[in-house]
Amino acid sequence: MKLTNTRIGIIISSLATAFLHVTLYPDIMFTLNGLGFAGLLGAYILPIPFFQERKKLVWWVLTGYTALTMSLWGVMGEKTFTLGTNSAIGYYALVVEVIMLVLLWIDKQKS
Repeated sequence: MKLTNTRIGIIISSLATAFLHVTLYPDIMFTLNGLGFAGLLGAYILPIPFFQERKKLVWWVLTGYTALTMSLWGVMGEKTFTLGTNSAIGYYALVVEVIMLVLLWIDKQKS
């Protein structure tokens, strides 16, 4: 797979989202969500033949996982923004996830 600016953006946004979720440890739900982003990023970017042969499916899973995470935050997340707290991390992650969805969409159009 060719490493384009769009894919570099996907890597950065996925790692940022994973990091933001893992920082909420010891809450296992958020930690697993962060690890899920890291794993799906690996499946999407790394030159592993099994995943590269199923590139379209991996794209859909990563896109759906991101959309599901955003939706669940909308339903269950803490909406009170207080700088320096866990509630602020939810907003930061939401912004990064929106950026990731846009970049994934752009990458799909180029493929």
